[in-house]
Amino acid sequence: MHHVITANTRKPRPDEKEGVDYYFVSRERFREMIANNELLEYAEVYEDYKGVPKSEVRKAIETNKDVVFRLDVQGAEKIKSIFPQAISIFIIPASQEEWFMRLGSRIAGEKDIDTRIETVQAELQTIDQFDYVVVNEQNKLKKTVDTIVSIITAEHHRTKKTPIDV
Repeated sequence: MHHVITANTRKPRPDEKEGVDYYFVSRERFREMIANNELLEYAEVYEDYKGVPKSEVRKAIETNKDVVFRLDVQGAEKIKSIFPQAISIFIIPASQEEWFMRLGSRIAGEKDIDTRIETVQAELQTIDQFDYVVVNEQNKLKKTVDTIVSIITAEHHRTKKTPIDV
């Protein structure tokens, strides 16, 4: 599998690493990437730009690896519109309360948490647009990963596959 690293204009959080979690770029560099058609998709999210560099996807396809994106709902919708054959998985905590707790602890002191909670509530309404939903229970990461790997394995056994070109 190839995990696509997305570009982001916000500052890294203390536990995030450049080229591992995101490519942290300036707004100016991000605008250059847009102008040069270097992004597969992008959006402004919470006053920062986020996007998927085409080079990341090409790299994965050239090595014949499965391409794994970590996207928000609008990013997943855009990828699905470009590649209808893409498989989408909505990963969700066991409860809405757990989601809010994780969200609050992750972004404490950052941007307006009320806006983020409203976004979560709106995103929950889109679950039926995804091919799969996987519950990520607290302290059961291995189970979550195993479920996702099972989905990917099952998809490899489809009788009809469509090649993807970027």
